[in-house]
Amino acid sequence: MRIVLWGTYDAGTSRNRILSRGLRENGVEVIECHKDVWRGIEDKSRIAGLWPKLRLLIKWLCSYPSLIWQYLRLPRHDVVIVGYLGHLDVLLLWPFAKLRRTPILWDVYISLYNTVVEDRKLVGPRHPLAYLLFLWEWLACRAANVVVLDTRTHADFFVQKFNIHPSRTAVVFLGVEPELFPVPPGFTFDKDPAQPITVLFYGNFIPLHGIDTIVQAAILAENEPIDWILLGRGQEESKIRSMIEKHPLPRLTWLPWVRYDEVAHLDTHTDVGLGIFSSTEKAGRGIPNKIFQMISAGKPIITRDSPAIRELLSPDMPGIFLVPPSDPSSIVQSIKEIAKQRHTWPASGLHQNIRNRIQPRAIGSELLEILRNLNPEPHDTQAEDSS
Repeated sequence: MRIVLWGTYDAGTSRNRILSRGLRENGVEVIECHKDVWRGIEDKSRIAGLWPKLRLLIKWLCSYPSLIWQYLRLPRHDVVIVGYLGHLDVLLLWPFAKLRRTPILWDVYISLYNTVVEDRKLVGPRHPLAYLLFLWEWLACRAANVVVLDTRTHADFFVQKFNIHPSRTAVVFLGVEPELFPVPPGFTFDKDPAQPITVLFYGNFIPLHGIDTIVQAAILAENEPIDWILLGRGQEESKIRSMIEKHPLPRLTWLPWVRYDEVAHLDTHTDVGLGIFSSTEKAGRGIPNKIFQMISAGKPIITRDSPAIRELLSPDMPGIFLVPPSDPSSIVQSIKEIAKQRHTWPASGLHQNIRNRIQPRAIGSELLEILRNLNPEPHDTQAEDSS
């Protein structure tokens, strides 16, 4: 099978890297037709000021004529994949993919309408921009032959919100790059009980993550032997800073945004990983990258219970603690349970039974099955190339 990855997708996002790598590991020929407009922009929430935004927009829009021309000159292929961020890509590709009679698979990853209007509340639902975003996303869903989401719960949201037929949605977990998040050599849970437990959260400071709940938990446990590390910044940064200034926490360390490899180092050398804790509906529909990365590193995980997380994890698994949303006391209690239980866990790390399910080869295999259903009779590319 020959697949084209097309558009301005963010090559720095692990989701896009994992899908591409996973397909190649399953023997798929992958052709990349790509303009990397996001190079050097790790944290998109930090793009501020009119000129930086305008410069990015110009660079983005100017990339399309070349991309379309390159696409029309590509050899025959079975499916074209539009990756994240692809909301505009999929619309512009639509007529040209039809011209070549090639189905489109769109890996959505996030809903712009839900993120901007319903979750982050950057504009109200009656704002003209809200109507524009909804129409944009509604149309983009119809440009693709199949829309891929990261959980079935998320896919069901798209079915209801944008009136898509369920058969035109599919699910592929986010996955992980295992070499970046390994179980550390010599790793063991059998530590001196008197030693403090180090708890790590990393990610954008957005409503989805519920950072305020983590800070409230740190306040409740300020006299406990627990060291808290917060890594990130973003929309709710001033709110979190205000909470910490009102109640200083000597055992809480807040680090600014760091490189991806530094995140991996911190994740593999802390005791407990924190997921998301918001009570928003969006938080209940997804499984964030950090959960897959903590699974790969074999660490105990505390995160919000939700329909989405139960597609992958359950509370009866060792080292998995699913807590009610916006409940700081449950986070503290879970950390105390980890302190009691950790000496019973294997030295090789937790989650061995599900690590293989989230590696690139397994993720690529799931995606390949979806692609085969889109195009059950792939082109004979060897014969075509030889001619």
